[in-house]
Amino acid sequence: MDLNSNDSYLIRKPLSTITTLLMLITMIGLGGCGSKDKEGKATQSLASVNGKDITIHQLNEELTRANVPPAQQEAAKKQILQSLIDRQLLETKAIKAKVDRDPNVMQAIERAKSQIIAQAYIQSLVSAVAKPTRAEVEDYYQKHPETFSERKLAEMKQLLVDSRQVNDALKEVLKSAKSLDEVANWMDANNIQYDRGEISRSLAEMPADLASRLRDARKGQLFVISMGSRTMLILMESIKNSPIALDTAAPQIEQYLLNQKRKDAGEAELARLRSEAKIEYINQDDKPSEIEKSQEKPTSNSDMEHGVSGLK
Repeated sequence: MDLNSNDSYLIRKPLSTITTLLMLITMIGLGGCGSKDKEGKATQSLASVNGKDITIHQLNEELTRANVPPAQQEAAKKQILQSLIDRQLLETKAIKAKVDRDPNVMQAIERAKSQIIAQAYIQSLVSAVAKPTRAEVEDYYQKHPETFSERKLAEMKQLLVDSRQVNDALKEVLKSAKSLDEVANWMDANNIQYDRGEISRSLAEMPADLASRLRDARKGQLFVISMGSRTMLILMESIKNSPIALDTAAPQIEQYLLNQKRKDAGEAELARLRSEAKIEYINQDDKPSEIEKSQEKPTSNSDMEHGVSGLK
């Protein structure tokens, strides 16, 4: 059973064909070049490498891609400019060596070009999607009281241990232990490494079965939660009300709903393009069956029940 250890209460965006495409190609972006004057020389040039200009537009684009904070941009400019110069030197040498004619390089260039064009089209499509109305935001808020108006926080103490250490002897200790300190003392005596901490989680962001167990748990009750390679030993401290007001949640609900609309618009466009296209599979084994198509699940409601990031 999994318990997310992230301290934020996040409305998670489900991955899909179109969102995966966006994630993969956002990092590539659209290249920027300096404008040209009548002599064909780039304006606002910062440096010239064997006669080829590096412009302020290229530098600003690299700053944007690197997400350099405004306060650090001045210090980063010289380093990024040197990187652009180095890249230009390497590109020039590579072209002279005909590296750009290597089949693998040519294939990578075509792939990047295809991704950039597809990204540009998707961006133009989703940019036209209207923002959610106030009524839509309020409706979402009202339909998810467990996440907002009736939100409950479980306050717990935890020990995090390597799952390989959860042997029969430790299980016996857990059965009779009255506190985490007792468990920790036993692990200290047996040289078992662990991490100790305190956590606070909204029940709405937990798996439904775990949330149900914790909601009815008594103070001091111990839980063991498997997290794959790690196991969490939890001691329940309290369950307390922690509502989030509509005005506080509204901005991030609006962003979440907008992302959903954009995702839906992208997937609808892909579905339309597929329906209008003539797609032929050379190898019929690659063709999805009707069963496989029917197993493609829509957005799960559970993905919308994890709260709003950063709200306390």
